[in-house]
Amino acid sequence: MSAPEAAWRLAVDPDTCIGSGMCAGIAPALFALDDGISVPLRTPIAPDQAAIDAAESCPVEAIIVRDAADGHVVAPEQ
Repeated sequence: MSAPEAAWRLAVDPDTCIGSGMCAGIAPALFALDDGISVPLRTPIAPDQAAIDAAESCPVEAIIVRDAADGHVVAPEQ
């Protein structure tokens, strides 16, 4: 039996998001703007550095990347 594949969950707080578009610019395969608010295009995802980069460059820290298995925050750094 093989080990389960790692997965991350993406979330955007719509009340915090200001629609800067940084996430969609950095990770267009993961985020898009919908009516001026960022939304994840899919979740869960395989671990992806672009998700970390997007979360860490969000000017208002509206993006949270969590480990799907245990819920710990992967990004942004706390």
